[in-house]
Amino acid sequence: MSETTRWISPSIEARLTGAIYLVSGWAFTYGESTVRPRLIVPNDPAATAANILSHLPEYRAALATDLASTALFLIVTFLLYDLLRVVNPAVARIAAPFSVTGCILQSALIFFHLAPLVLLQNPSVGSAFLPAQSQALAMASLTLGAQGMNACMIFFGFFNLFTGYLIFRSTFLPRIIGVLLSFAGACYLINYFTWFANPALGERLLRYLIWEGSAGELTLVFWLLVFGVNSRKWFQRAEACPAPMRIETPA
Repeated sequence: MSETTRWISPSIEARLTGAIYLVSGWAFTYGESTVRPRLIVPNDPAATAANILSHLPEYRAALATDLASTALFLIVTFLLYDLLRVVNPAVARIAAPFSVTGCILQSALIFFHLAPLVLLQNPSVGSAFLPAQSQALAMASLTLGAQGMNACMIFFGFFNLFTGYLIFRSTFLPRIIGVLLSFAGACYLINYFTWFANPALGERLLRYLIWEGSAGELTLVFWLLVFGVNSRKWFQRAEACPAPMRIETPA
């Protein structure tokens, strides 16, 4: 690894990572678990369309938080890479692209959530279809968006799996967090790969695996935010990195 000068102390960087991770998670939850589930009525395009049109500010706010969540998690990805590359640069370089890919896919899903607004609000588009057809197309777009998120979670599952391994080997973070985060990644992979093979079974597994998976991420966020990392051990790992690496503490 090339010679590096730290722009910020590892402990402060860890706390910053935890804070951004927390906000990103809240923004993701707002859209995925608060707004859309309340507006979307399964198998009822007409009711769903009516809900969206009568709650447009909330629906658009969810779109904004979706984008904010993705942008913030990209920052989290690179901050975690910067903190954990001293453990094993090769594994860190494998982990980060999984998260970046997931974020890119998640950003693309915004178009599926924008489509209902175009279909239901734009007269020039809506006039080409009967109301029931516009509502059905809007529902189909929302369904594709939800299924696309399942694909995103597979990439985040691999990211958690590799990041958990790095934390377990780090010495400057508790090993139990690495175990929990790797377990979270395994839960996501099992759940969402199962969903693609057997949607009904995947939905049943989600009830049990989503909470176990979330526990690993919540524990990591809490530890980073409150305790940061052990800076002394971080610098020790930096010096012991396979490739020579000189770290200078910021003034």
